[in-house]
Amino acid sequence: MHTSRSLTLARLPSGVPIRTTVHAYGEGEIVHGDGGPELDAPGDAPVVYAQAAQHGREVNGTAVLRRLHDRLVGDGAEGASGAETGDGAEPTAAGLTGTLVTVPVADPLTFDRVSYTTPESLDSRQPNMNRCWPGDPEGSLHDRMAARLWAFAGEADAIVDLHTGSPSMATHAVYMRGDDACRGLAEAFGTDLLLAEAAGDDADTEWDERGFAGKLRVAATREGIPTITPELAHSREVVPAAVETGVAGMIGALRHEGLLDGEPEPWDGVVARNHLGRVTAGDSGLFVPEPDLAVGDRVTEGDRVGEVFDPTTFETHQVARADRSGIAYSVAREATVTAGATLVGVAERIDVE
Repeated sequence: MHTSRSLTLARLPSGVPIRTTVHAYGEGEIVHGDGGPELDAPGDAPVVYAQAAQHGREVNGTAVLRRLHDRLVGDGAEGASGAETGDGAEPTAAGLTGTLVTVPVADPLTFDRVSYTTPESLDSRQPNMNRCWPGDPEGSLHDRMAARLWAFAGEADAIVDLHTGSPSMATHAVYMRGDDACRGLAEAFGTDLLLAEAAGDDADTEWDERGFAGKLRVAATREGIPTITPELAHSREVVPAAVETGVAGMIGALRHEGLLDGEPEPWDGVVARNHLGRVTAGDSGLFVPEPDLAVGDRVTEGDRVGEVFDPTTFETHQVARADRSGIAYSVAREATVTAGATLVGVAERIDVE
């Protein structure tokens, strides 16, 4: 079974509603409640919540949920590519044991502007929706939008918050370090690289400075809901390979949570510390990375990763070197950089947690 309803998240000053659509597949359905659409699902069956486009320029997750919809419902399934479930049959909504809830566009404000955050005129308190979970029904626009979506996410047994990196970032999934349930969900999603992000007293100072405690992944995990954040490159464009990775990951997650029969594909990747390690530009100029350096490569502390030079005098400002050993999860490809910009992101490998 598949049902969907228009969901009003908040209202603009003019009174125009900020709307999105929420879908349900399987045993549950989206019904009309006193306060608007709500989920009616059997209490003894698992619920998985997945959303995309919390940052409006990150569109591959939306394409993932569309492709997954086609496979579950059958619309356009004959033309959709992608692996079968493993037992020779396509997954269907009728075959789900439990309920999958999806929101393809979590933040219409940023989606319409192809942006990461909203203008100050719309939300001066919290322009980034992924810093205010679980939200506040009496707060700013993003607070209210998050609270409305939390009514669905907060009832789930597992959450997949689909995001999109940049063309220069390795595809990966982030989970709460030290949480075995989150780690299991991340492995089931199946990206080769997993990033374990600490929280609370174990977190880097930057955690508090950037408001990471308000991320959906963090808020949900602290409520006992295993949650992961897959980052599927690239932003601003739908990349077929990224979409395929996302669909396969969702199938793995649904298997892991018992909504689909079978087991996720065995995982044999790399786990690294949270991605706050950065090689930064000591001065402005043009950055030329080492020609053989690619995202996903292993680097050793002190390795040369590129050079920043003055475009007018040709003088070398900086020979950039890895500040730690680990995985180069991002490499800047836009040559013009300003002082302090990230040149290479390095995640420290974790062999044993």
